[in-house]
Amino acid sequence: MPAIPSLGGLRGRPNRRQVAAVNATELTAHVIDCAVYVDGKRLPGVWSHADAVTEVRKRRDGFVWIGLFEPDEEEIQGVADTFGLHELAVEDAVNAHQRPKLDRYEDTLFMVLKTVRYIEHESPTTANEIVETGEIMAFLGKDFIVTVRHGKHSSLGKLREELESEPDRLRVGPAAVLHAIADRVVDSYLAVSESFEGDIDVIEAGVFAPRSPIGAEQMYLMKREILELRRAVMPLAIPLRRLAEGYTPLVPEQVRSYFRDVDDHLTTVSERVASFDELLTTLVDATLAKISLQQNTDMRKITAWAAIIAVPTMGVGVYGMNFDYMPELQWRFGYPLVMGVIISACLILYRIFRRNRWL
Repeated sequence: MPAIPSLGGLRGRPNRRQVAAVNATELTAHVIDCAVYVDGKRLPGVWSHADAVTEVRKRRDGFVWIGLFEPDEEEIQGVADTFGLHELAVEDAVNAHQRPKLDRYEDTLFMVLKTVRYIEHESPTTANEIVETGEIMAFLGKDFIVTVRHGKHSSLGKLREELESEPDRLRVGPAAVLHAIADRVVDSYLAVSESFEGDIDVIEAGVFAPRSPIGAEQMYLMKREILELRRAVMPLAIPLRRLAEGYTPLVPEQVRSYFRDVDDHLTTVSERVASFDELLTTLVDATLAKISLQQNTDMRKITAWAAIIAVPTMGVGVYGMNFDYMPELQWRFGYPLVMGVIISACLILYRIFRRNRWL
């Protein structure tokens, strides 16, 4: 096997001229793994993408799986040239922030999947973020699959190990890898939705608890995170359905049935996410109604106390005027009488307001 030139002597990120100098035979930091699979088994050795595809096409058997992590335009260009990837798809793979989709470019498929990760937290009422998203882009050809990851939580290392332990699956070809990736991503949706369900139960219990500290801002945080999950789940339905229905000959019939199973799981997640969104909308309305009711209760209490305070204020105001001739002004028991009347009136008002549950 030919020796693989190293980029260790190049300082910083290699430019186009340096990349061209080592041609397509280097394994740089953005290449997580590059492997050749023949008859479902991984061939030994370290391969560059150029040597790997040459070996496969010389044998006319097997396929190449190369995994990239957040490459820039220069880093992916050599791989794109080797495998004949379409420039528009390559641009999407570099820039990321794409919606889940499936595009066909001549003899290559380009699929985008959004990955999600549930962020552990003590309580949904104190969390600032609940879902972290990433992306996996896959270029599928007759004898290769190139995966491009964005986001640290979207690692495919364990998935590669699992597939390598099941040669029968890899023997089907690169479409089996694409199915395994889609299946893993949708399974993560299920796990995240189950965790979300627990958070929503906590929120729901708090909303209907008396004097709960949960406000509308927590509701909107949850709705925002549900929307983030929805953006990952909902657009993926059409690409999976196309793969299951024979959208391209690159996906053989025996793999299509497995894509139908993934599509069924995605439907389950979609229904959950839709129900979460509806429930949160209801909880938001309930929270706003609760806040409005609490404000009305507080206003009634303030009004009741203001009415009670108005009685002594009026009495003191009347007798505070400097007139010589006023009722009972010179009487010995005038002051106690006025104070008694004021206190009695306040007590009567207090009792009335208590009976009407204003206090």
